[in-house]
Amino acid sequence: MKTTIHRAGTRGHANHGWLNSYHSFSFAGYYNPERMHFGALRVLNDDTVAAGMGFGKHPHDNMEIISIPTFGDLKHKDSMGNETIIKEGDIQIMSAGTGIAHSEMNANTNKEVRFFQIWIFPDKKNVEPRYDQYTINVNKMHNNLLQVLSPNPEDEGVWIHQDAWFSMGNLDKGFETSYTLKKAGNGVYAFVIEGDVTINGQSLNRRDGMGIEDAETLDIKADTQARLLLMDVPMR
Repeated sequence: MKTTIHRAGTRGHANHGWLNSYHSFSFAGYYNPERMHFGALRVLNDDTVAAGMGFGKHPHDNMEIISIPTFGDLKHKDSMGNETIIKEGDIQIMSAGTGIAHSEMNANTNKEVRFFQIWIFPDKKNVEPRYDQYTINVNKMHNNLLQVLSPNPEDEGVWIHQDAWFSMGNLDKGFETSYTLKKAGNGVYAFVIEGDVTINGQSLNRRDGMGIEDAETLDIKADTQARLLLMDVPMR
């Protein structure tokens, strides 16, 4: 088993006033040759957007883009005609494919919005662009690693063009569980959203990330009340 630890305080950081962003991997003005990606996981940004502000219309192509709000409301508009609000408890996916333009704005003028922006390399290029969002059953996340994203359109949650699976859990202090990787050759990037956890003997704290390769299972214990995101992705 090979592990890579990214402590919260070692992430890239950019504060633009309207946007306060922490980067687990190289992004925009933050460049670290040792943190370009973890397998198919290219971007993991921890974004806070000020009231009434946001990302104006801009293009993407050939990337699977996932947004997971943790506080507030995010207003989405795109070149396919979608206009919607995503909020805490939702997960959003855009398959950029041949090309898509979108904006993501704070829907509120009286409070910030916080969300994770995640990019996954697709397993095929130039697919037809698509958009989807899903409201997660938070009750199913209690002391359970609930699958919220997969490659399979028939699964609960959202799906993407990649052999990747995301699972999220809200774990009580002292709760222990295990996670079995979904596919041979995949690795898992574990990200602690809140609290403290131990994974395969390694202690992790709030906003720490750990990449795990060459493992079949993970042993997980919540050292405090914790919220955890696991991203099971191809390494090649």
